[in-house]
Amino acid sequence: MDVLYWSLIIVAFVVAFAGLIYPIIPGVLILLIGYILYGVFFSFEPMNWLFWTIQILFVILLFGADYVTNLIGVKKFGGSKAGVWGSTIGLLAGPFVIPVLGIIIGPFIGAILGEWLFKRTSFTQAVKVGVGSVIGFISSVITKGLIQAAMLVYFFWVI
Repeated sequence: MDVLYWSLIIVAFVVAFAGLIYPIIPGVLILLIGYILYGVFFSFEPMNWLFWTIQILFVILLFGADYVTNLIGVKKFGGSKAGVWGSTIGLLAGPFVIPVLGIIIGPFIGAILGEWLFKRTSFTQAVKVGVGSVIGFISSVITKGLIQAAMLVYFFWVI
């Protein structure tokens, strides 16, 4: 049974990392579900209040890093709130409209449309903001991946 239990826990961790690429998957929530599965199948004993406090701090850091990296990517290239909103909407809708490349194309087009249609910037400037949104998204994925990896390392260190 241990093999089955560990398989379910590992699947939860893998799906959590898939959430980095597909933002519709609540990656950090599924990571926490993996911890809970470990507790149910084996023991909650090693996961004391300090463990959960540190994990919650990691989650706060993860959400903050996600927001800040996307914001910096758009703002650094001259974007406004319209570009940030367009990029976010494109990030969520992109994978459904264009299954494989939508995760990159969605924020790019969303930021362009947000800037061009709502901010009334030039198309050239809107494209620059679109590039910034893609850079912000890639930076966000890398940052969140590192934080999630740190969360897992700490989990395995504790257990």
